[in-house]
Amino acid sequence: MYKERYLFSDGAVREMVLWKVPEASAERPHGMKYRLYYGLTDGTCVVRYDNESGKGDHRHVAGREIRYRFRDVETLVADFLADVALARGGGT
Repeated sequence: MYKERYLFSDGAVREMVLWKVPEASAERPHGMKYRLYYGLTDGTCVVRYDNESGKGDHRHVAGREIRYRFRDVETLVADFLADVALARGGGT
């Protein structure tokens, strides 16, 4: 399991939680469960990647839920961090 919480100087928060499930399944063939979140001080969710039961791998960006193709943990984290950077007004 991996858990990290980072507080930006403007009060925004980035939280990444990933863990390995006991066994892979049709819903989680990669054997991972995760929740990657970036939000504002008022609680507004700006970017979220997750794979909750019944929905599979997806991300929430700009108020839209978009299917996400999980490749590996490194790519997942890199994609999330790139979306956070864009949301904060920067590039990758």
